[in-house]
Amino acid sequence: MSTKKLWGGRFQAQASKWVDEFGASISFDQLMADEDIEGSLAHVKMLEHTKILSADDVAKIVKGLEGIQADLHAGKLTFTVENEDIHMNIESILTDRIGPVAGKLHTARSRNDQVATDFHLYLKKRLPKVIDEISTLQETLVEMAEENVETIMPGYTHLQHAQPISYGHYLMAYYQMLKRDKERFTFNMQHTDIMPLGAAALAGTTFPIDRNYTAKELGFGQVYANSLDAVSDRDFALEFLSNSSILMLHLSRFCEEISLWVSHEFKYLDLSDAYTTGSSIMPQKKNPDMAELIRGKSGRVYGHLIGLLTTMKSLPLAYNKDLQEDKEGVFDTVKTLLPSLKVFNGMLKTAKPNVERMKQATENDFSNATELADYLAAKGVPFRQAHGIVGQLVLKGIQTHQNLQDMSLTELQAASPKIEKDVYHDLKSEVAVERRHSLGGTGFDQVRLQIKNAKNELGE
Repeated sequence: MSTKKLWGGRFQAQASKWVDEFGASISFDQLMADEDIEGSLAHVKMLEHTKILSADDVAKIVKGLEGIQADLHAGKLTFTVENEDIHMNIESILTDRIGPVAGKLHTARSRNDQVATDFHLYLKKRLPKVIDEISTLQETLVEMAEENVETIMPGYTHLQHAQPISYGHYLMAYYQMLKRDKERFTFNMQHTDIMPLGAAALAGTTFPIDRNYTAKELGFGQVYANSLDAVSDRDFALEFLSNSSILMLHLSRFCEEISLWVSHEFKYLDLSDAYTTGSSIMPQKKNPDMAELIRGKSGRVYGHLIGLLTTMKSLPLAYNKDLQEDKEGVFDTVKTLLPSLKVFNGMLKTAKPNVERMKQATENDFSNATELADYLAAKGVPFRQAHGIVGQLVLKGIQTHQNLQDMSLTELQAASPKIEKDVYHDLKSEVAVERRHSLGGTGFDQVRLQIKNAKNELGE
């Protein structure tokens, strides 16, 4: 393969090998080889369409590019650091195969708009895969929620028992988070679906190109309206990294809870052996390593977002070499995000809730205290006064080692004569959950409504 610099006409000194290696991006941007060839094929067809190049020249270039693409898919291509990036490597290979006519491919094009187009194409292909994986996880959440509408568990604030809730309601909370994630990635597609090609280096070109023709060839819905913006914009990548960070945050929160729920102290969940590991020294251990790994990988995704934000924050228009730093973080995030979603889905799908243990945890605490306060409020006691009455009963319960439902009616009535025998029905955890009929609440009917709505959304 030719290694003569394609831009070297005005240079006298040659860079040292280590300088070339420092400046080269081929070690990572070769991941966009397919996109680079696709962009070149569309570009050269446009050059024929606009009569900028002859049909004979275009036929030779197309045949050469298609041959390179076939070899790429067969794993037969070798790239060199001397040719810096994927664009120059592909052009050098094309030149070796079809001769000087390959040099006409770069007519009315710059590496600036070429690389931006490749990057858009790369992400444009991967966003639907991310969205599909999110949908799959949502389906699992809905399926599990439907099986556990009437499974009772403690709801927490400050990691303290707060009020009993439906486990199905808990699962649907994460469904809603993922719904917002999916909406963000879907919106991200709008800004990824804009084509930079035709902006050239920064100012457009004197050649009579047809950008709309090229966009149609490549499947882009829009073209950039400003050439400076086209070559320097990386908002679509920042949006992807931001959306990915929020998604990983949601998975990490869930993984944190899973790690707690499977512990000896909680015993709310049991994970499949397929998603846990053992200890090299402690035979009894069953560690939630996949949950911990996903939780840990959130940090690297956050880092990529901060890295690109920092790279972009001081760049003047238009293209700067700093923008070479835009890709590795995105590539790594794609490589992190898709397996994390897939592994999390499998881990959750095979997790078994300990129904009795969950319910038992709501019967040996004071998470029904709000029920008693609401009971008194419904009897006409001002809620603030009711809150104080129940607080005193809770204090007594702590001192005498009794739960509210275990206190005698006489003891309860000593705190408030408004309390009657029917209070014991209201203090049951399953009743406390079932009665919460407010829209979006944990009541069984409301959880079933959430599930019904989610199924309709996923079926769209």
